[in-house]
This record gives sequence, structure tokens and C-alpha cells, in this order.
Amino acid sequence: MNTAACLFNSPYKVSLLLLIVLCLSCTSNTDTERHQKNRNNIVNIQERIKEINTEENPITAWGIPHILGDYLLVSDYKSPDKLVYIFDKNNFKYITSTGDRGQGPGEISNMGRIATNEAEQIFYLTDHGSEKVLSFRLDSVLLNPDYIPSVKANIKTELFPFNYQYVNDTLSYGLFWDVTNNGDYKPIVTKWNMNTGEIIPMKYSGHPELKRKRVSFAVSIENGIYVECYWYNDLMSICNLNGDLLYNIYGKIWDTKTTNEDLYFQDVMFCKDKIVASYWGSNNFYKKKNGELSSNYPDKFLIFDLNGNYQKTLNIGSQLLSCCYDKENNRIIMNLDGDIQFGYLDLDGIIE
Repeated sequence: MNTAACLFNSPYKVSLLLLIVLCLSCTSNTDTERHQKNRNNIVNIQERIKEINTEENPITAWGIPHILGDYLLVSDYKSPDKLVYIFDKNNFKYITSTGDRGQGPGEISNMGRIATNEAEQIFYLTDHGSEKVLSFRLDSVLLNPDYIPSVKANIKTELFPFNYQYVNDTLSYGLFWDVTNNGDYKPIVTKWNMNTGEIIPMKYSGHPELKRKRVSFAVSIENGIYVECYWYNDLMSICNLNGDLLYNIYGKIWDTKTTNEDLYFQDVMFCKDKIVASYWGSNNFYKKKNGELSSNYPDKFLIFDLNGNYQKTLNIGSQLLSCCYDKENNRIIMNLDGDIQFGYLDLDGIIE
């Protein structure tokens, strides 16, 4: 009798069968579909968050940080005058502000996101009011607080950029809003030629079982992938830069419901060779002591490797409004709703 036959006709038979059943029940993964039931490696990092003093130029809850070279840019939609604050990213000393609110030439009436051109030290600001992308040369802004930006590109009204990463004048990877979808909008990842205005949607347009798509987006040129994190579903999708789906990563609360009640992911970014995403995994609203309903925000980061394998959870201890990654200093800069309003987290020892 061979060895396998001996095993199945011996006291080991029951143990072996149980082991097989347990292994099969631990995962329902396929090559592209991966389900994660346990994300319990939790690290409390609230004591490691260091405060950035912005009292000289208070930043509202709408402030969104960005890194360009040696500088920290904070775009603040609610600022009454200048809409972009500029700080030294190493010591956080305030330097100047730019971007006038208004309806005139070079002014901004409805500010969108900022994208950065590291090679030329330029940042681009989307104005949804004028339907233009404005170009700010950083060296000129630092010399002249009344600097008037030039027009970089025009925006199509039916398909316009919500967020994008600039590579060069003929290639940006962006999350665009398609407003031709029966009065609704659908976010799609695209390649965008800012010179010609050509917009090419990626092959993978979203999970086929979801009737409504709302996502955040980040791209890593050096790793050849981009990621979409869903707001209202416990799902993260990873694709290559041709738009081919690599992985769908499902959390333990995954379902296909269409609702605003539950929120999951907010922001996502690449930090070295990790995907870092801010995460709710809870109800969208909470009650204050006075009984009024107020919006809730994520209070943790989930960290994954580039294949979407879960690594750890960072418990922030405060609600996170917005964030960005400073690659050179290996830190996350955050706008928070807590005791610290603007701060940073050094990732040394957390992400190496």
C-alpha cells in the first residue's frame, strides 16, 4: 500500500481531513479576488503625532496638504483671501500665500485639487468655476505674492478632473468625473494629455456588482500601478497602468448595498512600497453631546503591500480630514479634527 493510502486508512485520516477543511475555510481568494476577514494588527500612534503650528495662518477643515520640492502647500477652499498657503516642509515655517479668490483673470472662483510638477517646480490648480487648470511657478510665487498664474489647460464640462498626478505635458493619470451618466457622475481613472485635451479611460471601470461608484485614487509610476479605494463599500482595487485589474481586495464588511450610511475609505497614497489608506469602517454620522448630527471622519490608516496584502492598522486617535506623504522625510502630514489641528507622523519604524 502506498503512503497516501496508509494515511487515509490510519488515525491520521481525521486530522488530515480537518486540516484541509480549515485551510479551505480560511480564504476564498482567487488570482484577482482577495477577501480579508481579519485586520487586527493594530498599532496606536496618537502619541507619535507632532503638532505643526499654523496659528499665524489658521487652516480650516477644508485645508488639503501637498508636497512640492522643499515646500508644503496647503490649499484651503474656505480661506477668505489667498487660497494656497506655502510653508517650508522641513521646519513648517510659513513663507507666503498665493491664489486670489475671485472672478477676475487669474483668480479662482471654485477651487479644486492641486497637482505638482516636480521637475519644473510648478503646481497646477483646477478652477471648476472658470473650467481651467491654472499654472503657478513656485519660484515666481515666492518672489511675488501677487503673482498671477497662467492657464495650463481647459477642462471639458462633461468629463473633468477631480484628482490627478502629473507625469509630463502629454501624460497625467487622473480620476475624472463623468457627468454624462443620467444626471449622476461616475468617477473613472484615465490617461490625460494636457496639451491636446485627449482623455483615455482605463479598461477597468469599476466593480461590476456595484450600481454606484465613489472612490479615491492614487498612482505609483515607479511601481506601475494605481489604486482605487471605495467610499461606500469595503473594497480596494489595484490595477496596472494599462488599466488591467490586478486585485480586488475585500474587507470583512464587504457588501454591494447602495447607501450613504456606512463609509469605508477616504484618502489613499503610496508611502515607499506600501499602500496607505485612511479608513472609517463605521457609520457616517455620530451624535454630539447636544444631540446634533455631524459628519464623521476616518480615525485610522490601513497599510497594505503593493499586492494588497494587509500589514497593519495605525490608530490615529483623532479624526483625519486630509493628508499627504512627504517622501523625503518619510512622514505623513495631516489635517485633523482633534487636540492637534495640523500635525505630522514620522513613519520611521512603521514604514521602512
